Amino acid sequence: MSEYIEYDQDGVSVGRVEKRIFTFADPPGEMVLESGAKLGPVTIAYETCGELNREKNNAVLICHALSGDAHVAGYHDKDDPKPGWWDIMVGPGKGIDTDRYFVICSNILGSCIGSTGPCSYNPETIEPYALDFPVVTIGDMVSAQKALINHLGIPMLHAVIGGSIGGMQVLEWCVRYPEMVKSAIPLASTTRHSALAIAFNEVARQAIMADPNWNNGKYYDGPKPALGLAVARMIGHITYLSDDSMRLKFGRRRQDKSDFSFKFDADFQVESYLRHQGKKFVERFDANSFLYITKAADYFDLGREHGDGSDIDALSKTRAKFLVISFTSDWLYPTYQSRGIVKALKKNGLDVSFCEIEARWGHDAFLLPNERMTTLIKGFLAHAAD
Repeated sequence: MSEYIEYDQDGVSVGRVEKRIFTFADPPGEMVLESGAKLGPVTIAYETCGELNREKNNAVLICHALSGDAHVAGYHDKDDPKPGWWDIMVGPGKGIDTDRYFVICSNILGSCIGSTGPCSYNPETIEPYALDFPVVTIGDMVSAQKALINHLGIPMLHAVIGGSIGGMQVLEWCVRYPEMVKSAIPLASTTRHSALAIAFNEVARQAIMADPNWNNGKYYDGPKPALGLAVARMIGHITYLSDDSMRLKFGRRRQDKSDFSFKFDADFQVESYLRHQGKKFVERFDANSFLYITKAADYFDLGREHGDGSDIDALSKTRAKFLVISFTSDWLYPTYQSRGIVKALKKNGLDVSFCEIEARWGHDAFLLPNERMTTLIKGFLAHAAD
């Protein structure tokens, strides 16, 4: 039970949650990655909400996106300025009802928020891995999650849910461990990156690597590549929004009511907003982790990795029921990509529901309050065991 109950505009929060760690793959039993490299020991940070029932069949795994973490809902402390990143969806009576489900969220392999990644200490050198950290894949991230689920003694997941890169993990779970996934909800996701998505990621990576403080990844005992990472985040953040959302939120409004500065200051509100987002990101994220996670997303190709190159062949391995959700204004992972997932699932005769939700806010719409999305997820989870 939570130590205190917090109320918010969407209902009751899960209250206080605690970050936990699970460590496995101690040498000589290192984790073998898809690249062939070995990694160990491996630490995974995770949090849980709700209670695991006696039958251990009510577990829901939530997979986070690029810059997310294990803190999906609730508070670490009463003084926290805001709750977990999907608190609007996870909690008592909410879309993912913690009165019914045992919710697990872990920080992905390669990240910098508790799990092993390039900023972790290499046991062989007692220094941060930096670029000595092996390149990881979405499949490697899911394999690490599987080790955690085994550690928790859960034989089957009631559902795996995630948006964006989290949605890639959902799809990977379904084809890699089909016997363990009863139902799946990929939101605003894809089976492979388009050239456009890869291009944006590459420009963001180049911004980091062009920062003189990046120092070929070895910046942990000196100044960080803050400017490069801030620019990378600004580039990424643009792809998460939409033309409509930026027009409604900013338009061409100036930051100050006075005339233009006639300098290279942030004259427009949108410029100031992006600079603010970049600065905030630098304070909490590691530049090398950004490189590794975006590369993992670019490498992801479900059909190539698990079939003859086609999504139909790859998804023939899964047994899960699916709810696929896209958003009208998402131009990073447009609806046609979600429809492709649905088509491949139907070709295999699988149970799949699909909804394209009208939303102005672009790719990030899955993180924002939406009554229709909440209703869909709640109803789907309730009937997934039928």
